[in-house]
Amino acid sequence: MLFVDNTQTDPRLNLAIEEFILRNLHFDIPVLFFYLNEPSIIIGRNQNALEEIDSDFVQANNIHVVRRLSGGGAVFHDLGNLNFSFVTQAGPDNFHNFARFTQPVIRVLRQLGLEAELREQSSIFANGKKISGNAQYATGGRMFSHGTLLFDSNLETMLKALNPRQVKIESRAVQSVRNFVTNIRDLLPQEMTIHELRQALLCGIFETEDAAAIPTYTLSEQDWTTIRQISHQRYANWDWNIGHSPPFNVQKSERLSVGKVDARISVQSGKIQQIKFYGDFSSQQELSELESHLVGVRYNREEIAAALQPISLTPYFGPLTPGEFLEFIY
Repeated sequence: MLFVDNTQTDPRLNLAIEEFILRNLHFDIPVLFFYLNEPSIIIGRNQNALEEIDSDFVQANNIHVVRRLSGGGAVFHDLGNLNFSFVTQAGPDNFHNFARFTQPVIRVLRQLGLEAELREQSSIFANGKKISGNAQYATGGRMFSHGTLLFDSNLETMLKALNPRQVKIESRAVQSVRNFVTNIRDLLPQEMTIHELRQALLCGIFETEDAAAIPTYTLSEQDWTTIRQISHQRYANWDWNIGHSPPFNVQKSERLSVGKVDARISVQSGKIQQIKFYGDFSSQQELSELESHLVGVRYNREEIAAALQPISLTPYFGPLTPGEFLEFIY
């Protein structure tokens, strides 16, 4: 096994490194890669990004939203969440075999005093609570199996970031989450930092007490050039992260200052494909003019606000402010 060292915390770069290892480092032995991400939501390959997150909370708290290559559900990352990835040859003994890749991690966690075990095919539980979710991706005869390890993650922020905006977060909701998932730090019999956990896992997986003896690959400047290209083309790209979402429909209905307004919105590739307004408000101009103006606009707050900037909403709805309209439509 070979270890790839890494100190990046930008999820767009870390996922690009993982993809680079998968596609470009063709070693005959497995490769191990650890990474920590700044606050971010990492969504599954086939998920609808806009239905998985609270966009307002995510934007207000500068949380990255990045789509990964593997399937599965959305997960929240922060600097209290240690991520591991095994990159190896794909095959019947490896792909869909989560036990093969989680067993070395579970072994180390048990050595640290946790009652860790694999459950539900791809989740690691410790002391009866979930601490890790795992997913896999294969292409060109190669694959990776990666997972999270909740060490000291902010579970309240996680809940708010992944929660639909319509649902109010209360203390009992946070407590409910804590009853199902937990941080490893709360279970350890001794004090430990996330970096010490990383070191314990590294030495434990390689079965050595001497970290300096672990075979390590250092990314070259040429490697980094390719990694930055991958990040730019995929993980820092709105079309991949948001536009890749499957088509979906949005229905909004509220009583605003001008009366009841109902909006039916069809979104495809992250952009408004069709939008219709209904309600008991009074309009002086055909709503179809406004509707046509919004077709093709990305369904996010900034893009809609920019599209509305040269337009007065008063002829369409009465004295409705752009701020009130944005709060309603998004």
